[in-house]
Amino acid sequence: MTIEVKVPEVGESITEVEIGDWLKAVGDSVQQDDDLVVIETDKATVEILAPQAGRLSKILKASGETAQVGEVIGHLDQAEDTSADGAGENQTRVVESPEAKKPKGRRAKVTKQEQSINSHESDSDDLPEAQAAATESAAGRVEPPPQQNQMNAPARSSEAAAIDIEARPSLPDLEPRLEETAPVKSSELGGATRGERQEKLVPMSPLRRRLAERLVQAQQTAALLTTFNEIDMSAVNQLRQIHQDAFKEKYNVRLGLMSFFVRAAIEALKLIPEVNAEIRDGSIVYRNYFDIGVAVGGGRGLVVPVLRDAQSMSFSAIEIAIGDFARRARENKLKPDELQGGTFTITNGGVYGSLLSTPIINPPQSAILGMHTMQERPVARDGAVVIRPMMYVALSYDHRIIDGREAVTFLRQIKTSIEDPVRMLLEV
Repeated sequence: MTIEVKVPEVGESITEVEIGDWLKAVGDSVQQDDDLVVIETDKATVEILAPQAGRLSKILKASGETAQVGEVIGHLDQAEDTSADGAGENQTRVVESPEAKKPKGRRAKVTKQEQSINSHESDSDDLPEAQAAATESAAGRVEPPPQQNQMNAPARSSEAAAIDIEARPSLPDLEPRLEETAPVKSSELGGATRGERQEKLVPMSPLRRRLAERLVQAQQTAALLTTFNEIDMSAVNQLRQIHQDAFKEKYNVRLGLMSFFVRAAIEALKLIPEVNAEIRDGSIVYRNYFDIGVAVGGGRGLVVPVLRDAQSMSFSAIEIAIGDFARRARENKLKPDELQGGTFTITNGGVYGSLLSTPIINPPQSAILGMHTMQERPVARDGAVVIRPMMYVALSYDHRIIDGREAVTFLRQIKTSIEDPVRMLLEV
């Protein structure tokens, strides 16, 4: 009996998806609810589960191809015992796509490579090995050892990790994506040669394309302006140090900085409602609720899951939710509806070492708060110079709806709440 594998409904207004990695090869046995294939939309990455136990008999849509919601992308042959040795030997097999031939361990390798790229780690020995392998291929050696085929791309967007060169059977498979140039003579460089120069072409994922469109839209349609301030983090650090152990023991999560900034942002949004509003059809829409988007790094790039009704969440609930978002973002398991509908966004470039930046708003929102790394700096206190942990913060806002006075007042309220966090608990 043939079981159809179809593209499921993955979110409102989403009608087309891009096929990602097939996690099973043609002929592999699968159990019900096993991860079968990854699909990508312009909002999230979703894994399709096997509807029943059986054996993957046919792949109709290979990795990189597009499919409509409800379209059949593969077939499973139902089997009474999918674990028996030699089962399905007489089964007719179709020609497998390159993606279907990838080793079963590829999924873990991709995850590891993506994490390496996102954290800006690199192995300086990988690129020369890939170049040497390319030279051998040009000389006629078309099947070099797989461990010499890996080329570590520069640390940039996580979509570069979508192509796992180590999983490729041989270098000729890379020819459509790789352009090679002849070695440059040292006389032309005026010094020693650096080996072959290579380029790799990686198509943008739907998520990355959608992100790019929205950022360009913000630049073209909003009157963007950024204001800055700096915050003394001493009080928050001391509070976290005193209560960290008890907090973690009770809630099984660390007391981080983000919960303080979410609560501080809510107090500031109540004070300056324009920052929580949006322009819609020539009118200003004000809200009495606060859905706070929190930017986190995911397996396929930056995503912004939303804390719904954050005004009703405790510190522990915020930390637990953010921790869950971050974990599922790394595993590409966030749901599309979790990434939609925020009224205000907080992004923390400080986790990557950013000292200062001008974040771009996420339309149709009107503002975004940027956190940055803490640094011990000399500051003046009561006529004396002391060393304090300081953080620069930035508020980018749409000047069409938010005036400079409101933006500065909003950011000063953030500063007041963080420098005296007890005020947030007492609501004064």
